[in-house]
Amino acid sequence: MKSNSARLAAIAAITSYKPSTPPLNFLDTPTKDIFGVNVFSNEVMKERLPKAAFKAVMRTINQGAKLDSVYADAVATAMKDWAIEKGATHYAHVFYPLTGQTAEKHDSFLSPDGNGGAITEFSGATLIQGEPDASSFPSGGLRATFEARGYTAWDVTSPAYILENPNGTTLCIPTAFCSWTGEALDKKTPVLRSMQALNKQAQRILKLFGVSEPGLVTSTAGAEQEYFLIDRNFYYARPDLHICGRTLFGAAPAKGQEFEDQYFGAIPERVLACMLDAERELFKLGVPVKTRHNEVAPSQYEVAPVYENANVAADHQQLVMLTLQRVAQKYGLACLLHEKPFAGINGSGKHLNWSLGTSSANLLEPGDTPHDNAQFLVFCSAVIRAVSLNAPLLRAAIAHAGNDHRLGANEAPPAIISIFLGEQLADVFEQIEKGGAKKSKKAGTLTVGVDTLPPLPKHAGDRNRTSPFAFTGNKFEFRAVGSSQSISGPLVILNTIVADSLDYIATELEKVGNSDPKKFNTALQKVLQQIMKEHKSVIFNGDNYSEAWHKEAEKRGLPNLRNTVDAHAAVTAAPFSNLFAKYGVLSKKELKSRQEIYFERYCKDIATEGKLTLSIGRKMILPAAYRYQQELSITAAAVKEVGVETDIVSLEKVSALIDSLETALDTLEAALGHEASGSVANHAKHYRDEVIPAMGEVRSVADALEMIVSDDLWPLPTYQEMLFIK
Repeated sequence: MKSNSARLAAIAAITSYKPSTPPLNFLDTPTKDIFGVNVFSNEVMKERLPKAAFKAVMRTINQGAKLDSVYADAVATAMKDWAIEKGATHYAHVFYPLTGQTAEKHDSFLSPDGNGGAITEFSGATLIQGEPDASSFPSGGLRATFEARGYTAWDVTSPAYILENPNGTTLCIPTAFCSWTGEALDKKTPVLRSMQALNKQAQRILKLFGVSEPGLVTSTAGAEQEYFLIDRNFYYARPDLHICGRTLFGAAPAKGQEFEDQYFGAIPERVLACMLDAERELFKLGVPVKTRHNEVAPSQYEVAPVYENANVAADHQQLVMLTLQRVAQKYGLACLLHEKPFAGINGSGKHLNWSLGTSSANLLEPGDTPHDNAQFLVFCSAVIRAVSLNAPLLRAAIAHAGNDHRLGANEAPPAIISIFLGEQLADVFEQIEKGGAKKSKKAGTLTVGVDTLPPLPKHAGDRNRTSPFAFTGNKFEFRAVGSSQSISGPLVILNTIVADSLDYIATELEKVGNSDPKKFNTALQKVLQQIMKEHKSVIFNGDNYSEAWHKEAEKRGLPNLRNTVDAHAAVTAAPFSNLFAKYGVLSKKELKSRQEIYFERYCKDIATEGKLTLSIGRKMILPAAYRYQQELSITAAAVKEVGVETDIVSLEKVSALIDSLETALDTLEAALGHEASGSVANHAKHYRDEVIPAMGEVRSVADALEMIVSDDLWPLPTYQEMLFIK
């Protein structure tokens, strides 16, 4: 009896694969002509809006001013006409609830005219506010289930866009989402609040440096997205991948990533076709994707954008994930965004590049002589102080069940939050601590030793790929963000904690003012020196993967919150809850609700994985093992029948493993059946301490069986097949 029919069918389908759609005519329209073509951009608004309305909208976007609702009707009419010209029949207020996913409610432009016909309508009031049902979204106790009213509010600063579908288009309007009581129920609202707080404190610093009209200070972001692509036939033959996004079973293949031949290798033709299609769709939506390449693990890839306004970048990042998943289907592929789809090889992250600046200046640009760049030193030291004081918050920002599989291994930064500054900046700040910076190490020229190659500019310091938070020239790279998560949470944390440190520095410097340059400079040096003395322990330029660093970090007193449960438990401590409330980013009630939601999500993720582990183990793996045990028993009996006395070692091994698997499955079932009492945090601890180890034991035994059971009986596509058959 064969059990591997699904595997064989999948392989047959892959080897005979043909694209379901004709190739793109990439010569028809140059890329530059399609970029932003489906975006209600500044240029489109300038063409279509009355001058007064256009100026009002631009003041909101560029200066953070409130938009007078009197202009909303003009914007709505122009937006509707533009969308209908592009084939839109519906509009959707797009929002980002605390599921971490994108949500949308579609409404038709058509309304009955009372005479048997219909007219198209879209008013300013409709543009500004929508009302989706809020009762079924996670609220962490902010709303009872019977309290259904929730509002979406138009985010003027993030452009509307057209989302294409083979059968039509939809006008999508980015919005914030809040409850009837005004509390944030989404990811976007706190981002906007935190950017407002950051701008306010940064303006104080710039004023002290004599910048009279700096313009709006915004945080900027660009998230490098890692992902896997595997054939959809394999995907649907693996219930664990389909439901949980990761393999709950799977023995290591003979070849993994140890040959180091995947990273930046030639991109397979089918994968490249998918990438090109996805990029084209993202270009239409104004998403500035720049880089694509093979990642370290087999079947792993990356796409990276140019960084932009952080709020827009967060919206664009959601579009990147959706587009990758949608386009992959056209090519018979499944896009896996889970942090650890396959054990034993590198998982996927989302390196979040973060900076802050005005429309004309990056405030984290050190220049050629950073020791002389006092303004840069202030903003950079504010980040150092912020990370040092609030490391638990940054750790919590990237804590979820998927990322627990990845953080701390030799593929991703550890749970210990530290800062890499590089050789040049580390030296400058060491000088500051000792009394004042007098010089900066110079960048040089790299000579390759080949006459036909030009001299190459060499940076003043190397990069550090093991650091969770690294300075990379004119921005910081938060490398620990998970591949499946929204970047909004990490942005909220970064914006808020840096706003707090800028507030601290500004308050100290405002005591002396800037009327006397000598006194101001003395006060500035004192503040910077104090920050370095108190917070230098967070700076580490070495190997974050090493055991020596873990010991050193413990000596320095740096927190090591090893898992999601520990990380989220720290969030509502008084210093942190007071911090968010102080800057109007999240009230204590809102912060507590998010902690509840993230604990609940952790429990749901592990519960789903546990139940599926139980189901696959009993319904697929055990039956395959029983069949092989039967085959071996028949063989043993036949050998004995002909008078040959021999021990069938494989039969003994399989029988022992079957016993172990049954025991492990019973243990897992008991762990899933027993619920902890008390708070949701206690439930999360139960899943961490009881369910996850029980799942691990089931997998360990099942993977051992995979290495023994006859291949024609094994029911699940193997790692070797999924990762290497393209």
